[in-house]
Amino acid sequence: MAGRRKQALFDHGQQEAHQLPGDSDPHGLLALSGPLFRSTDGGAILRMAMAQVSGLGPFRLEAGYLLTGDRIVRVPSRESEGGEAVDRRVRELVEADGPVVFPTRVWGWAFGLRGFGRLLGYLVVSSRLRPSAQDHLLITRLIRLTSAALSLAAAGHRQRDDAREMDRLRSERATETQRVDTLRSELRQQRIVHDTLADVAAQGGGEDAITHALYQLTGLPAVAEDRFGNLRSWAGPGRPDDYPAPPAERQQEMLRQAAIRSGPVRVKDRLIALACPGGEVLGVLAVVDPDGTADERTLFALEHAVRSLAQELTHLRSLAEAELRLRRQLVDDLLEGTDEASAYARSDAVGHDLHQVQHVIVVNWRGRAADDSFTRAVERAAATVGVRALVTRRGGRVVLLTEVKPNGDALHAALAREFGTHAGAIGVSRPCESPASIPRRYQEAVRALEVRRQSRERDGATFFDDLGLFRILGPGSDRRELEAFVREWLGGLIDYDTQHGTQLVETLSRYFDCGGNYDETAAALTVHRSTLRYRLQRIREIGGRDLADVDTRLSLQVATRVWKIILGGRG
Repeated sequence: MAGRRKQALFDHGQQEAHQLPGDSDPHGLLALSGPLFRSTDGGAILRMAMAQVSGLGPFRLEAGYLLTGDRIVRVPSRESEGGEAVDRRVRELVEADGPVVFPTRVWGWAFGLRGFGRLLGYLVVSSRLRPSAQDHLLITRLIRLTSAALSLAAAGHRQRDDAREMDRLRSERATETQRVDTLRSELRQQRIVHDTLADVAAQGGGEDAITHALYQLTGLPAVAEDRFGNLRSWAGPGRPDDYPAPPAERQQEMLRQAAIRSGPVRVKDRLIALACPGGEVLGVLAVVDPDGTADERTLFALEHAVRSLAQELTHLRSLAEAELRLRRQLVDDLLEGTDEASAYARSDAVGHDLHQVQHVIVVNWRGRAADDSFTRAVERAAATVGVRALVTRRGGRVVLLTEVKPNGDALHAALAREFGTHAGAIGVSRPCESPASIPRRYQEAVRALEVRRQSRERDGATFFDDLGLFRILGPGSDRRELEAFVREWLGGLIDYDTQHGTQLVETLSRYFDCGGNYDETAAALTVHRSTLRYRLQRIREIGGRDLADVDTRLSLQVATRVWKIILGGRG
């Protein structure tokens, strides 16, 4: 369109030049048309026209003007003579043609230079005589040629401007298209990340599924660690055979530095992101990137994967806390006494076989309050020696209910390693045959703990079975305890007497009453000395006790006194 308009202007200008009267070009308008239409500079075009004015007749050039933006600007020229009065008059015309008064000239006129329906400038001329028709025709031809040349130059400028604008728009379009393509590619990659991790969540995938998805998305090995630096999951090649946790101080400093920054951070050959819902670090997710190839897509995948990991770890923690509450409530109820059917069902729900024989363990450590951290430490130490237990807290002590009879020395050593001191005591009950016996066994474990704490060697483990007389001498003893003590020491003899009609228990009782004197004992029993010796030998054989041992003699003597005085000779 611009090309056709430019050609039309050129043709119009040539036509104007050739329409001059006569076959010759005495005034140079035809010769002028060539340079005018070849020039692309409006100022040069106007100056050429201005130089031609005086050759057309009795004319004098007063001024030439070009429209620059919204302003009429005078074009300097040797031929220009008009002053400020001419400038004011041109401005007053407001784009119209009109007369201009010059004091010494008969005639003056401001010719508007126009093209494409708009003003392009002015050519102001004067004459000492009033112009003839021929003179007016010549000056008009010059105005038309100049207007056409200026229009052609302006069209050329516009065409070049349009071409530059078109190039700019094409460049912007190409840039925008590239940006849109890049954005579309990024959105497609982000959608893949979203969809992949959403599928993992929908399928109930855990940490392994998340790290495997991150590896598939990035092509880099993915690693999940707990907040202490212990490996939880690895996906991809290069998993090390040995994966020791870093020193605690270095790990904590790394977590602190990573928490300060926003988003994944590089730590040596890894990009790491913290799983920290609510500001608490639950774990670390990383990609192994020794060559530094990770890009924005890798960072995006890592950021979204660590959010999935945070949700998973939060869920696992919630489950663990719920299970811990259930386990503690179960132990508390068992220690108080609860319905057996309910106890069995609840123990099955938390993965503890209450049908097996149980032991109650009570732990107390000097200078350590029985809080959550202490309880977890006891659990860890017990696990290291193979004691898997239900755990709760009572009266400043940690209580464990376990299917395994612990090794007291090993358990105490494990706890000492955990707390950094041996200043603690452990009490262990006798076996619990049913949930109904657990409250009593708890009291036994407490008794064993208290005996240990009040003894000369107050640090260590004590089993209720090993308390001897302390089982019945302490506060809280009742008839059942006394009967159990008698059965433990005299049960075999009592059963033998019942089955064979003998008096071995009575013989032993009289023997102790007589201070171990054979003659006095034989006389009290009205038996021969040799008969007494035979009975004492049978007592040793049936009871399996060494009467020469001081502690054994003491326990047997107390047992016979309880049998005779409190139990009335029954057992």
